[in-house]
Amino acid sequence: MKDFRKYSFLFLLPLLGFFEVNYAVAQTEAVEKDSTTTVSHPEKVVINNIFIVGNEKTRKNIILREIDLKTGVSYDWDELISMIQADQKKIYNLQLFNSVEITPLITDNEQIELLVSVTERWYIIPNIIFNLADRNIAEWWTNQNRDFSRVNYGARLVHNNVGGRNEKLKVGAQFGFVKAFEVLYSIPYLDKNQNHGISGQFTYFTQKTIPVKSAFNKQVFYTNEKEEVLRKNSSAYFRYSYRGSYYNFHFVTFGYNNTTINPDVFVQNPDYLLNESNKLNYFVLGYTFRHDKRNNIQYATEGELLNISVTKYGIFASDDMDDTEISINANKYIKVSDKFNFVSGLSLNSFIQKRQPFTLVRGIGYNPNFIRGYELNVVEGQQILVHKNSFRFKFIDVGYDIGKYVPLEEFSYLPLKMYLGFNFDHGFVNDRNNLPDNARLTNKYLFGYGAGLDIVTLYDMVFRFEYSLNNQGEQAFFVNFRAPF
Repeated sequence: MKDFRKYSFLFLLPLLGFFEVNYAVAQTEAVEKDSTTTVSHPEKVVINNIFIVGNEKTRKNIILREIDLKTGVSYDWDELISMIQADQKKIYNLQLFNSVEITPLITDNEQIELLVSVTERWYIIPNIIFNLADRNIAEWWTNQNRDFSRVNYGARLVHNNVGGRNEKLKVGAQFGFVKAFEVLYSIPYLDKNQNHGISGQFTYFTQKTIPVKSAFNKQVFYTNEKEEVLRKNSSAYFRYSYRGSYYNFHFVTFGYNNTTINPDVFVQNPDYLLNESNKLNYFVLGYTFRHDKRNNIQYATEGELLNISVTKYGIFASDDMDDTEISINANKYIKVSDKFNFVSGLSLNSFIQKRQPFTLVRGIGYNPNFIRGYELNVVEGQQILVHKNSFRFKFIDVGYDIGKYVPLEEFSYLPLKMYLGFNFDHGFVNDRNNLPDNARLTNKYLFGYGAGLDIVTLYDMVFRFEYSLNNQGEQAFFVNFRAPF
């Protein structure tokens, strides 16, 4: 009976993929608590050894890569505790462990051993795909009349720690509204110093119903009479990464995209691809700089994030387009106290050319740019500026040991955090084409505000319930399944 309970629980694993989140759990804060106790300690210490326990799958060098503390170096005690807390966060943000605890063990006068204790999570996740093809639940519920034909379903196998080196493998097949196939493999570290990495991804999808334009700031979808495939898309991307320091990352991406459109689409929108062909082929070259110093990359309450990227669409003379996109995203997470935190995020996006193919349309309403209160709308243009703000109050922070019901250690602890948030977002979309059908919201200052409840639970799954109003006098209740920052 015990074995049956153990293995029958595996059938629940795909449910974790329902909300398509990355998997992590609340990190251990034991060291932070220890630093406030009255136990006597030396003013200065030297680390003799660093011991790691609990890493049955993960290789030791992957963990040591995140530890700034060194053996044979003298540290002030307060400096040591501060560095331990920072190293715990870096190890936890690998998303390989349920918990991380670093403990200094005093062995002699001004001599310590450092014990790094981790609890590994479940790395191989059979992931059920069951999601909406629309931009968000509000779009599906209101604008698409709760049409269940607009559901994607399928399966995906995800391995988050191939070979114990933090390599990622993802293979998936999707059916329903959008039929798709994807393969992704990433190796974060190729060299001994663990600075250089590579990844590759191939994606193929087809659609019988596609958005062909927008009118009155809503997407307009089209299906022809024969219900033929209207769009086929295949793409392949290779990325080189360089991590020279703990918090700074550099990425160079090279890729190719091929899009084929059914001629019927051009009856609905003659400028769908902006060329005289029903095919759009081009190479892509991009560079991204990321500075990431968040305490939790899934639901941060402290730290900062900066992303700057430049992407060139069309590299060679034979490519079907020639444009450049620049994106900047800067988030600041301020921990006011243990209960309160303030988050502010600024996003800018701009294309160089005046017009883009509809397949590359950008604007408010398309992930990741949104203003709360405008979830039902799309505001399209070539330049986007969005500033999001939330003041959050944590009123519940508990955890439950469910080990006697769930025999797998990776799922034996159920955390639960609840935040009451007060939000204010504002922004602007510049449409240089001044399309009259969307003039109600383009080239105008927009803002939205309201209150919401964020629930963060097992593996940092996020449930957001928000009631928002906007400066057009509209108001609605919205449900989301990911953090807004």
